[in-house]
Amino acid sequence: MMNLEIPSISATFLKAVNIASKSKKEIGALGEEVACEYLKRHGFRIVDRNVARKTGELDIVASEGETLHIVEVKSLVCPGFPSPITGDADAYDPSANLHEYKIRKVARTAEWYVANIDWEGEWQVDGCLVWLRERDGMARVRYLPQIL
Repeated sequence: MMNLEIPSISATFLKAVNIASKSKKEIGALGEEVACEYLKRHGFRIVDRNVARKTGELDIVASEGETLHIVEVKSLVCPGFPSPITGDADAYDPSANLHEYKIRKVARTAEWYVANIDWEGEWQVDGCLVWLRERDGMARVRYLPQIL
């Protein structure tokens, strides 16, 4: 796994949802909803979602200014939000599923997508990590611009 220093932006959302009975697929969909809300609050416009192709799926396609952002979302249910102060920053890490193979797969699908819509501007692949707290469904988001 590549160990890159990637600038990121964190936020905590007040989106309380009962996640106790949710399936893995439903948790992923909830994480994508939270990520979309985060992006909208930070000036992005959602262009497309869950674009499937043989090469893979694009979770979120968003635009900000003249740039198209292909956003891969990774969600994780955890008992509490990780904190570097308490020493559990690595205990619950959705980025463990954001590995090099997955990023390359997203990039191949993104190349198809931008060609298919005749996009001539700048585009990039970003990541969005979503922690969903078990007890109350609160979410924390960490946005990772340009993971590729």
